[in-house]
Amino acid sequence: MYRIEKVLNHNTVIAIHPDNKQECLIMGKGIGFGRKITEEIDIREEDKVYSLNKYTDRGSAKNIVKSIQPQFLEIASKVLSEAEAKFGKIDKTVLFPLADHIAFAVKRIKNDEQLSNPLTEDIRVLFHMEYKVAECIRPLLKKMYDIDIDDDEVGYVALHVHSAINDENVSQAMQMARAVRECITLVEKETRKPIDVMSLSYNRLMNHIRYMVARAMTGEKLKVNMNDYMEVKFPGSFATARTICDEIAANLKCSFEEVEIGYLAIHIERVTNDEINE
Repeated sequence: MYRIEKVLNHNTVIAIHPDNKQECLIMGKGIGFGRKITEEIDIREEDKVYSLNKYTDRGSAKNIVKSIQPQFLEIASKVLSEAEAKFGKIDKTVLFPLADHIAFAVKRIKNDEQLSNPLTEDIRVLFHMEYKVAECIRPLLKKMYDIDIDDDEVGYVALHVHSAINDENVSQAMQMARAVRECITLVEKETRKPIDVMSLSYNRLMNHIRYMVARAMTGEKLKVNMNDYMEVKFPGSFATARTICDEIAANLKCSFEEVEIGYLAIHIERVTNDEINE
C-alpha cells in the first residue's frame, strides 16, 4: 500500500511507493478526498501512478508538480489517457512537461498573449493522429476555465503527444516539422510553383522528408539507389532534390546519404506535376 505524503486535491496525491520508497504522483477520481498525511491507500485499476524521480527538458518532475496547480496535471493526464487509448504504450513522464506547458498556455490565453505557431499546418499533417488526440484538450479547457484554445496551441500539445509515443522530445519534433517546412518552401522556390497542400503527393512528400531527416539522425541507410535513373529521367527534380538536401543538411548540421537525393527527387517530381491527387 502507498503512504500519502501530501494531498494536492480531491483527485491527486503525492505518496511513497511501498517497495522502493520513492515519491509518486497518484491521480484518480476522489483518491485524495478526506485523506490525511501518512494514511495508507490502495491503488485502483483506473488510477494513474507517475514517478516523481524523473527529469525532463523542463526540469525535475517534482519541481514541476510543486510549481503548478494540480488541475493542470489532471488535464495533461486526460490528454495522455487519450493518447494511450489511441497508440497503446506511452511515455508517462511526458505528463510533467505537458502539464507545465498547459499551465503557461492558459496563463497566456487569459492575458491575451497567445503564441503563434508557424508550423501548425505542418504539424497537423506530419503528426495527424497526434493532433487529433491533442484536440481533446479543447473541451477540457472550456469546461474548467471557460477559455478557447486555438489551433496553434493544439499544435504544441500535439508535439507533446508525439513525444509520448516516440523516442523523440518536443524540440526534436519541432525541428523535424521546421525541416519539412523549409524543404517544402525550397521546393516551391526552386520549381517556382505553389504546392497544393491538399494533394496526396504533398502529404507523401512531407512524410518522406520526415523519415529522410530521421534516417540522417539515426544513421539508417536506404538499400536501393535511384540516383542514376532519376538524374537522367528527371534532371530538374534531381537537381532540386540535391539543392534541398544540401541546404537542409547545413541547417540541421547533419549529412544525407547520396542515395536520398534520388528518392526525394521522385516525390518532388510527383508533387510539382500533380501526378497524384486526392
